[in-house]
Amino acid sequence: MVEVGYTQRDGEGVYFVRDNGAGFDMQYAQGLFGVFQRLHSAKEFEGTGVGLSIVQRIIHRHGGRTWAEAEVDRGATFFFTVPGTA
Repeated sequence: MVEVGYTQRDGEGVYFVRDNGAGFDMQYAQGLFGVFQRLHSAKEFEGTGVGLSIVQRIIHRHGGRTWAEAEVDRGATFFFTVPGTA
């Protein structure tokens, strides 16, 4: 299941994409947005490891922030802000 949404946090508009997939250990969260960084093998999940890096660059270029929250085997939520959307 994938959910896309918008909420307010501390007066700031926050967009999110949430899933109920494999999730990940939060100790590795900082590495998620690096180019070619993967937390799962290519055999487990397809991809090149550049998607989140591209997202982060776009959001930062517009003055926003990106971050993720997750639990192993309980899914993940990826958040981003874009100034002026509160």
